[in-house]
Amino acid sequence: MKGRTKVHPIADKQMKGLLSLCALTAKKYDNELNAYYLRKVNEGKNKMLVMNNIRNKLISRIFAVIDRQKPYVNLHKYAG
Repeated sequence: MKGRTKVHPIADKQMKGLLSLCALTAKKYDNELNAYYLRKVNEGKNKMLVMNNIRNKLISRIFAVIDRQKPYVNLHKYAG
């Protein structure tokens, strides 16, 4: 089933574009998100769907930092 390809008229298109650029940069430089991207694409997921998931993960990180009032700590680099 093919979904909608247009942005909703009430959406903030500039913010969506900035988040997309952030997701591309995060995929390139954040090892955790890059591994997530490659894993999902290898599972057969659509690349844009995975990029949307990365955008949502970035938003979650941003709001967690704001809510906790502490800097982001990448626990993935300390694991194993």
